[in-house]
Amino acid sequence: MATRTVMPFGPQHPVLPEPVHLDLVLEDERVVEAVPQVGFVHRGLEKLVEKRDYKHFVHVAERICGICSFGHSMGYSQAVERLMGIEVPERGQYLRVIWHELSRIHSHLLWLGLAADAMGFESLFMHTWRLREHVLDIFEKTAGGRVILSVCTPGGVFKDIENTELNAICGVLASLLEEYDQIANTFLMDDSVKNRLVGVGYLSKQDAINYGCVGPFGRASGIEMDVRMAGIDAYSKLYDFRPVVSTEGDCYARCKVRIEEVRQSIDIINEMVGRIPAGEVRVDVKGNPEEGSSAFMRVEQPRGEAFYYVRGNGTKFLDRFRVRTPTSANIPGMAGALAGCDLADVPNIILTIDPCISCAER
Repeated sequence: MATRTVMPFGPQHPVLPEPVHLDLVLEDERVVEAVPQVGFVHRGLEKLVEKRDYKHFVHVAERICGICSFGHSMGYSQAVERLMGIEVPERGQYLRVIWHELSRIHSHLLWLGLAADAMGFESLFMHTWRLREHVLDIFEKTAGGRVILSVCTPGGVFKDIENTELNAICGVLASLLEEYDQIANTFLMDDSVKNRLVGVGYLSKQDAINYGCVGPFGRASGIEMDVRMAGIDAYSKLYDFRPVVSTEGDCYARCKVRIEEVRQSIDIINEMVGRIPAGEVRVDVKGNPEEGSSAFMRVEQPRGEAFYYVRGNGTKFLDRFRVRTPTSANIPGMAGALAGCDLADVPNIILTIDPCISCAER
Protein backbone atom coordinates (compact mmCIF):
# COMPACT_ATOMS: atom_id res chain seq x y z
CA MET A 1 0.00 0.00 0.00
CA ALA A 2 1.32 3.41 -0.99
CA THR A 3 2.13 5.94 1.69
CA ARG A 4 -0.53 8.59 2.07
CA THR A 5 0.46 12.24 2.01
CA VAL A 6 -1.57 15.42 2.40
CA MET A 7 -1.00 18.16 -0.16
CA PRO A 8 -2.60 21.63 0.11
CA PHE A 9 -4.38 22.93 -2.99
CA GLY A 10 -5.23 26.64 -2.87
CA PRO A 11 -6.46 29.02 -1.61
CA GLN A 12 -4.38 30.70 -4.34
CA HIS A 13 -3.96 28.75 -7.56
CA PRO A 14 -3.78 29.78 -11.26
CA VAL A 15 -7.10 28.06 -12.11
CA LEU A 16 -8.99 29.37 -9.08
CA PRO A 17 -10.75 32.70 -9.67
CA GLU A 18 -11.61 32.78 -5.95
CA PRO A 19 -9.90 31.43 -2.82
CA VAL A 20 -10.81 27.88 -1.84
CA HIS A 21 -8.50 25.54 0.02
CA LEU A 22 -8.48 21.77 -0.33
CA ASP A 23 -6.42 19.30 1.66
CA LEU A 24 -5.80 16.53 -0.87
CA VAL A 25 -5.03 13.13 0.65
CA LEU A 26 -2.83 11.35 -1.92
CA GLU A 27 -1.59 7.86 -2.61
CA ASP A 28 1.19 8.49 -5.11
CA GLU A 29 -0.57 10.62 -7.76
CA ARG A 30 -4.12 9.50 -6.93
CA VAL A 31 -6.47 11.58 -4.78
CA VAL A 32 -7.99 9.43 -2.05
CA GLU A 33 -9.89 12.19 -0.30
CA ALA A 34 -10.45 15.94 -0.67
CA VAL A 35 -11.18 17.98 2.45
CA PRO A 36 -12.48 21.49 1.66
CA GLN A 37 -11.76 24.47 3.89
CA VAL A 38 -13.73 27.67 3.33
CA GLY A 39 -14.13 31.01 5.10
CA PHE A 40 -11.30 33.07 3.62
CA VAL A 41 -13.55 35.84 2.27
CA HIS A 42 -16.45 35.86 4.75
CA ARG A 43 -17.92 39.38 5.01
CA GLY A 44 -20.94 38.99 7.30
CA LEU A 45 -23.46 40.44 4.83
CA GLU A 46 -26.45 38.65 6.34
CA LYS A 47 -25.90 40.42 9.68
CA LEU A 48 -26.31 43.81 7.98
CA VAL A 49 -30.03 43.15 7.59
CA GLU A 50 -30.39 44.28 11.21
CA LYS A 51 -29.08 47.75 10.33
CA ARG A 52 -30.44 48.38 6.83
CA ASP A 53 -33.98 49.30 5.82
CA TYR A 54 -35.46 46.22 4.11
CA LYS A 55 -36.09 48.31 0.97
CA HIS A 56 -32.44 49.35 0.83
CA PHE A 57 -30.96 46.00 1.78
CA VAL A 58 -31.48 44.79 -1.79
CA HIS A 59 -28.31 46.73 -2.67
CA VAL A 60 -26.40 44.68 -0.10
CA ALA A 61 -27.97 41.41 -1.26
CA GLU A 62 -26.88 41.95 -4.86
CA ARG A 63 -23.29 42.41 -3.66
CA ILE A 64 -23.18 38.84 -2.36
CA CYS A 65 -21.59 38.07 -5.73
CA GLY A 66 -20.67 40.18 -8.73
CA ILE A 67 -21.24 37.42 -11.29
CA CYS A 68 -24.81 36.62 -10.23
CA SER A 69 -25.66 39.97 -8.62
CA PHE A 70 -29.02 40.38 -10.35
CA GLY A 71 -30.17 36.93 -9.28
CA HIS A 72 -29.42 37.73 -5.64
CA SER A 73 -31.30 41.02 -5.79
CA MET A 74 -34.23 39.26 -7.48
CA GLY A 75 -34.27 36.41 -4.96
CA TYR A 76 -34.23 38.80 -2.00
CA SER A 77 -36.92 41.01 -3.57
CA GLN A 78 -39.17 38.05 -4.31
CA ALA A 79 -38.78 36.76 -0.75
CA VAL A 80 -39.80 40.18 0.64
CA GLU A 81 -42.71 40.35 -1.80
CA ARG A 82 -43.95 36.95 -0.64
CA LEU A 83 -43.44 38.07 2.98
CA MET A 84 -45.64 41.15 2.49
CA GLY A 85 -48.11 39.83 -0.10
CA ILE A 86 -46.92 42.16 -2.89
CA GLU A 87 -47.92 41.48 -6.50
CA VAL A 88 -45.36 42.64 -9.07
CA PRO A 89 -46.74 44.03 -12.37
CA GLU A 90 -46.46 41.57 -15.24
CA ARG A 91 -44.10 43.71 -17.28
CA GLY A 92 -41.78 43.95 -14.29
CA GLN A 93 -41.80 40.15 -14.00
CA TYR A 94 -40.88 39.76 -17.67
CA LEU A 95 -38.04 42.27 -17.39
CA ARG A 96 -36.68 40.39 -14.39
CA VAL A 97 -36.54 37.17 -16.40
CA ILE A 98 -34.78 38.93 -19.29
CA TRP A 99 -32.09 40.44 -17.03
CA HIS A 100 -31.72 37.18 -15.12
CA GLU A 101 -31.18 35.12 -18.27
CA LEU A 102 -28.68 37.69 -19.55
CA SER A 103 -26.85 37.21 -16.24
CA ARG A 104 -26.80 33.46 -16.86
CA ILE A 105 -25.30 34.00 -20.33
CA HIS A 106 -22.71 36.36 -18.87
CA SER A 107 -21.78 33.87 -16.13
CA HIS A 108 -21.49 30.87 -18.46
CA LEU A 109 -19.40 32.81 -20.98
CA LEU A 110 -17.10 33.91 -18.16
CA TRP A 111 -16.78 30.27 -17.06
CA LEU A 112 -16.11 29.03 -20.61
CA GLY A 113 -13.33 31.57 -21.03
CA LEU A 114 -11.69 30.50 -17.77
CA ALA A 115 -12.01 26.82 -18.73
CA ALA A 116 -10.43 27.46 -22.12
CA ASP A 117 -7.62 29.47 -20.55
CA ALA A 118 -6.86 26.69 -18.04
CA MET A 119 -6.42 24.25 -20.92
CA GLY A 120 -4.11 26.57 -22.84
CA PHE A 121 -6.63 27.88 -25.39
CA GLU A 122 -5.66 31.55 -25.10
CA SER A 123 -7.41 32.63 -28.32
CA LEU A 124 -10.61 30.80 -27.33
CA PHE A 125 -10.48 32.55 -23.96
CA MET A 126 -10.19 35.96 -25.66
CA HIS A 127 -13.00 35.25 -28.14
CA THR A 128 -15.33 34.02 -25.39
CA TRP A 129 -14.80 37.06 -23.22
CA ARG A 130 -15.20 39.29 -26.26
CA LEU A 131 -18.71 37.84 -26.68
CA ARG A 132 -19.31 38.36 -22.96
CA GLU A 133 -18.62 42.06 -23.46
CA HIS A 134 -21.75 42.29 -25.65
CA VAL A 135 -23.86 41.12 -22.70
CA LEU A 136 -22.17 43.60 -20.37
CA ASP A 137 -22.88 46.34 -22.93
CA ILE A 138 -26.58 45.39 -22.79
CA PHE A 139 -26.47 45.68 -19.00
CA GLU A 140 -24.91 49.12 -19.26
CA LYS A 141 -27.48 50.38 -21.77
CA THR A 142 -30.52 49.02 -19.94
CA ALA A 143 -29.55 49.30 -16.27
CA GLY A 144 -26.61 51.69 -16.13
CA GLY A 145 -24.12 49.20 -14.67
CA ARG A 146 -22.03 46.43 -16.17
CA VAL A 147 -21.69 44.19 -13.10
CA ILE A 148 -23.85 45.52 -10.25
CA LEU A 149 -27.11 46.50 -11.95
CA SER A 150 -29.08 47.96 -8.99
CA VAL A 151 -32.29 47.69 -10.99
CA CYS A 152 -34.29 45.15 -8.96
CA THR A 153 -36.27 46.16 -5.87
CA PRO A 154 -39.16 44.83 -3.76
CA GLY A 155 -42.21 45.62 -5.85
CA GLY A 156 -40.65 45.27 -9.30
CA VAL A 157 -37.78 46.95 -11.15
CA PHE A 158 -36.55 50.54 -11.13
CA LYS A 159 -36.20 50.86 -14.91
CA ASP A 160 -38.22 49.92 -17.96
CA ILE A 161 -36.79 48.86 -21.32
CA GLU A 162 -38.48 50.20 -24.43
CA ASN A 163 -39.79 47.59 -26.86
CA THR A 164 -37.48 48.89 -29.58
CA GLU A 165 -34.51 48.36 -27.28
CA LEU A 166 -35.74 44.87 -26.41
CA ASN A 167 -35.88 44.00 -30.11
CA ALA A 168 -32.36 45.40 -30.53
CA ILE A 169 -31.18 43.13 -27.69
CA CYS A 170 -32.59 40.12 -29.55
CA GLY A 171 -30.62 41.22 -32.60
CA VAL A 172 -27.40 41.44 -30.61
CA LEU A 173 -27.99 37.98 -29.13
CA ALA A 174 -28.71 36.53 -32.59
CA SER A 175 -25.34 37.70 -33.91
CA LEU A 176 -23.67 36.58 -30.68
CA LEU A 177 -25.17 33.11 -31.09
CA GLU A 178 -23.65 32.65 -34.55
CA GLU A 179 -20.14 33.26 -33.20
CA TYR A 180 -20.85 31.37 -30.01
CA ASP A 181 -21.80 28.22 -31.91
CA GLN A 182 -18.43 28.23 -33.66
CA ILE A 183 -16.55 28.73 -30.38
CA ALA A 184 -18.59 26.09 -28.51
CA ASN A 185 -18.16 23.50 -31.26
CA THR A 186 -14.42 24.19 -31.40
CA PHE A 187 -14.18 23.58 -27.65
CA LEU A 188 -16.37 20.48 -27.48
CA MET A 189 -14.99 18.76 -30.59
CA ASP A 190 -11.32 19.26 -29.78
CA ASP A 191 -9.56 15.95 -29.10
CA SER A 192 -7.34 17.37 -26.35
CA VAL A 193 -10.40 18.70 -24.51
CA LYS A 194 -12.10 15.31 -24.75
CA ASN A 195 -8.95 13.52 -23.56
CA ARG A 196 -8.78 15.73 -20.47
CA LEU A 197 -12.50 15.81 -19.61
CA VAL A 198 -14.28 12.62 -20.77
CA GLY A 199 -14.58 10.14 -17.91
CA VAL A 200 -12.82 12.52 -15.49
CA GLY A 201 -14.44 13.60 -12.21
CA TYR A 202 -17.33 11.17 -12.59
CA LEU A 203 -20.29 11.48 -10.24
CA SER A 204 -23.21 9.09 -10.61
CA LYS A 205 -26.82 10.26 -10.49
CA GLN A 206 -27.40 8.55 -7.15
CA ASP A 207 -24.28 10.09 -5.66
CA ALA A 208 -25.31 13.50 -6.97
CA ILE A 209 -28.71 13.07 -5.31
CA ASN A 210 -27.13 11.93 -2.05
CA TYR A 211 -24.74 14.89 -2.02
CA GLY A 212 -27.57 17.31 -2.86
CA CYS A 213 -25.93 18.65 -6.02
CA VAL A 214 -27.75 21.43 -7.84
CA GLY A 215 -27.49 23.35 -11.10
CA PRO A 216 -25.40 22.22 -14.09
CA PHE A 217 -23.31 20.07 -11.73
CA GLY A 218 -26.36 17.99 -10.78
CA ARG A 219 -28.00 18.09 -14.21
CA ALA A 220 -24.80 16.75 -15.80
CA SER A 221 -25.30 13.63 -13.66
CA GLY A 222 -28.89 13.17 -14.81
CA ILE A 223 -30.83 15.11 -12.13
CA GLU A 224 -33.72 16.72 -14.00
CA MET A 225 -34.19 19.62 -11.60
CA ASP A 226 -34.31 23.33 -12.36
CA VAL A 227 -36.14 25.91 -10.23
CA ARG A 228 -37.40 27.56 -13.41
CA MET A 229 -39.62 24.50 -13.85
CA ALA A 230 -41.63 25.73 -10.83
CA GLY A 231 -42.95 28.59 -12.97
CA ILE A 232 -42.33 31.40 -10.50
CA ASP A 233 -43.55 34.77 -11.82
CA ALA A 234 -42.96 35.20 -15.58
CA TYR A 235 -41.26 31.80 -15.89
CA SER A 236 -44.77 30.38 -15.70
CA LYS A 237 -45.45 32.01 -19.09
CA LEU A 238 -42.84 29.93 -20.93
CA TYR A 239 -44.42 27.55 -23.45
CA ASP A 240 -42.41 24.41 -22.81
CA PHE A 241 -39.42 24.78 -20.52
CA ARG A 242 -37.28 21.71 -19.97
CA PRO A 243 -33.88 21.76 -18.27
CA VAL A 244 -30.71 20.81 -20.11
CA VAL A 245 -29.70 17.39 -18.77
CA SER A 246 -26.87 14.98 -19.47
CA THR A 247 -26.31 11.52 -18.01
CA GLU A 248 -22.55 11.00 -18.37
CA GLY A 249 -21.74 12.68 -15.04
CA ASP A 250 -18.17 13.66 -15.97
CA CYS A 251 -16.37 16.95 -16.60
CA TYR A 252 -17.23 16.89 -20.29
CA ALA A 253 -20.95 16.52 -19.49
CA ARG A 254 -20.81 19.57 -17.20
CA CYS A 255 -19.27 21.57 -20.04
CA LYS A 256 -21.97 20.43 -22.46
CA VAL A 257 -24.77 21.38 -20.07
CA ARG A 258 -23.44 24.90 -19.49
CA ILE A 259 -22.74 25.48 -23.16
CA GLU A 260 -26.27 24.42 -24.12
CA GLU A 261 -27.79 26.54 -21.36
CA VAL A 262 -26.46 29.68 -23.08
CA ARG A 263 -28.52 28.80 -26.16
CA GLN A 264 -31.51 28.02 -23.94
CA SER A 265 -31.26 31.40 -22.18
CA ILE A 266 -31.22 33.20 -25.53
CA ASP A 267 -34.39 31.31 -26.52
CA ILE A 268 -36.05 32.32 -23.22
CA ILE A 269 -35.16 35.98 -23.77
CA ASN A 270 -36.56 35.91 -27.30
CA GLU A 271 -39.79 34.38 -26.00
CA MET A 272 -40.08 36.95 -23.20
CA VAL A 273 -39.48 39.84 -25.61
CA GLY A 274 -42.08 38.49 -28.02
CA ARG A 275 -44.74 38.27 -25.32
CA ILE A 276 -43.95 41.08 -22.88
CA PRO A 277 -47.11 43.05 -21.99
CA ALA A 278 -47.39 46.82 -21.66
CA GLY A 279 -47.90 48.48 -18.30
CA GLU A 280 -46.13 49.47 -15.11
CA VAL A 281 -42.93 47.84 -13.96
CA ARG A 282 -43.13 48.53 -10.23
CA VAL A 283 -45.61 49.07 -7.41
CA ASP A 284 -44.90 51.16 -4.31
CA VAL A 285 -44.16 49.12 -1.21
CA LYS A 286 -45.60 50.62 1.97
CA GLY A 287 -45.46 49.55 5.60
CA ASN A 288 -43.24 47.04 7.34
CA PRO A 289 -43.25 43.23 7.49
CA GLU A 290 -45.43 41.93 10.32
CA GLU A 291 -43.77 40.67 13.46
CA GLY A 292 -43.16 36.94 13.31
CA SER A 293 -43.89 36.71 9.58
CA SER A 294 -41.49 34.74 7.41
CA ALA A 295 -41.12 33.69 3.79
CA PHE A 296 -38.68 31.99 1.47
CA MET A 297 -37.92 32.02 -2.24
CA ARG A 298 -35.91 29.84 -4.61
CA VAL A 299 -34.06 31.13 -7.66
CA GLU A 300 -32.17 29.17 -10.32
CA GLN A 301 -28.83 30.95 -10.34
CA PRO A 302 -26.21 30.12 -13.02
CA ARG A 303 -24.65 27.58 -10.64
CA GLY A 304 -27.92 26.14 -9.37
CA GLU A 305 -30.68 26.63 -6.84
CA ALA A 306 -30.28 29.51 -4.38
CA PHE A 307 -32.56 29.65 -1.34
CA TYR A 308 -33.55 32.94 0.34
CA TYR A 309 -35.24 33.20 3.75
CA VAL A 310 -36.51 36.39 5.38
CA ARG A 311 -38.25 37.03 8.71
CA GLY A 312 -39.93 40.25 9.82
CA ASN A 313 -40.26 41.82 13.26
CA GLY A 314 -42.69 44.69 12.69
CA THR A 315 -39.99 47.29 11.97
CA LYS A 316 -38.23 48.46 8.81
CA PHE A 317 -35.33 46.17 9.74
CA LEU A 318 -35.74 42.47 9.02
CA ASP A 319 -35.15 40.10 11.91
CA ARG A 320 -33.32 37.56 9.72
CA PHE A 321 -32.02 37.08 6.21
CA ARG A 322 -30.50 33.75 5.21
CA VAL A 323 -29.12 32.56 1.90
CA ARG A 324 -28.14 29.05 0.85
CA THR A 325 -26.16 29.43 -2.34
CA PRO A 326 -25.66 26.68 -4.94
CA THR A 327 -21.95 26.43 -4.16
CA SER A 328 -22.79 25.65 -0.52
CA ALA A 329 -24.82 22.69 -1.80
CA ASN A 330 -22.20 21.60 -4.36
CA ILE A 331 -19.06 21.56 -2.19
CA PRO A 332 -19.78 18.03 -0.80
CA GLY A 333 -20.35 16.78 -4.36
CA MET A 334 -17.11 18.44 -5.47
CA ALA A 335 -15.24 16.51 -2.78
CA GLY A 336 -16.94 13.33 -4.00
CA ALA A 337 -16.01 13.98 -7.63
CA LEU A 338 -12.38 14.56 -6.67
CA ALA A 339 -12.06 11.27 -4.77
CA GLY A 340 -10.24 8.72 -6.91
CA CYS A 341 -9.02 11.16 -9.57
CA ASP A 342 -5.44 11.81 -10.69
CA LEU A 343 -3.73 14.81 -9.11
CA ALA A 344 -3.30 16.41 -12.55
CA ASP A 345 -7.08 16.38 -13.09
CA VAL A 346 -7.95 18.32 -9.92
CA PRO A 347 -7.91 21.81 -11.56
CA ASN A 348 -10.20 20.75 -14.41
CA ILE A 349 -12.67 19.03 -12.08
CA ILE A 350 -12.95 22.14 -9.93
CA LEU A 351 -13.31 24.40 -12.97
CA THR A 352 -16.12 22.34 -14.50
CA ILE A 353 -18.03 22.40 -11.20
CA ASP A 354 -17.46 26.18 -11.10
CA PRO A 355 -17.72 26.96 -7.37
CA CYS A 356 -18.49 30.58 -6.47
CA ILE A 357 -16.77 31.15 -3.14
CA SER A 358 -17.94 34.75 -2.81
CA CYS A 359 -21.56 33.50 -2.85
CA ALA A 360 -20.89 30.63 -0.47
CA GLU A 361 -19.13 32.69 2.19
CA ARG A 362 -20.92 36.06 1.92
